[in-house]
Amino acid sequence: MNAPFPIRTGCPPGACVCDRERLLEDPQGDWRVLRLTREEEKRLVQRLENLSSLQDLQRMRERMHAQLGISLHITPSPNEVRTVRGIAILVQERPGLCRKTRQAIPAAIRRSMESRPEIAWALLDSYDLLGGA
Repeated sequence: MNAPFPIRTGCPPGACVCDRERLLEDPQGDWRVLRLTREEEKRLVQRLENLSSLQDLQRMRERMHAQLGISLHITPSPNEVRTVRGIAILVQERPGLCRKTRQAIPAAIRRSMESRPEIAWALLDSYDLLGGA
């Protein structure tokens, strides 16, 4: 296995279910997610914590999908949304994507929405949950 770019080191045995080794054994596998080293993950989380608008969040979603193959789904609850916790932020599981990364990305987005509530309001408004208020 010779990757033309630095790849993420493996998790300790039994600590994660990312199937990194299986992905590395597959010559046709999508290795883009392995480009997310621990240092790059810290930079990504930092960037997600400092979002400035809903458009910025959408750009980051598109870039994460294009560059790393990470699918991020953000939807408000069909019931009443009282806090940022009422917004579902899901990172789709895929081989090579660490469990901790799948938890860190939504947490960073929630922290960003808590510090800038206008992002959450714009998201709710895009689903017409504010009813034009």
